[in-house]
Amino acid sequence: MKRTFFLGMAVLLFFACNQGPQRYTQNSPEIDTVKKLIANYNAKTYDISIYADTSKTFYNTKDNPLSPSETIAYHEQNDANYSNRGFLDENQEYEMVVPDNGETWVNCWLNWQGTIAATDKEVTIPIHLTYKFTDGKIVKEYGYWDPTEVVLELQKIAAAAKMMEENTASE
Repeated sequence: MKRTFFLGMAVLLFFACNQGPQRYTQNSPEIDTVKKLIANYNAKTYDISIYADTSKTFYNTKDNPLSPSETIAYHEQNDANYSNRGFLDENQEYEMVVPDNGETWVNCWLNWQGTIAATDKEVTIPIHLTYKFTDGKIVKEYGYWDPTEVVLELQKIAAAAKMMEENTASE
């Protein structure tokens, strides 16, 4: 009887310790891809080969996704506003999760810093990015941050330029 009990306990212990597929990690090829994407962004060397052709990017919206080419154009257009910009090296957090539906997602939390070219004002913004992967390629990208400080600064610059233009026109 004791032997049966211990055998049953051993079987239960074996099955309790048997782990299924890894559902969370902080080291994976997908995380390495996202880190490469961040490094490319910082170096202004945009590479759409990381994205699937049908990839959709959503920045601070759930509507009007950008294609990979449109995403690069978005970054290049915004680069004109900054004399310097990029994600900071410290306090970067990355995780890969595989939820119950089997999709592969990489989440990252980063701090972005930029210097507005017209005023030399430095702005630091915490950003959350999340990427869905299929077959090693990004098929969806979501980015969330509060752009208020940058928008207000750019509006102030535009208002000053308009005022100067009106003053010049009235002379």
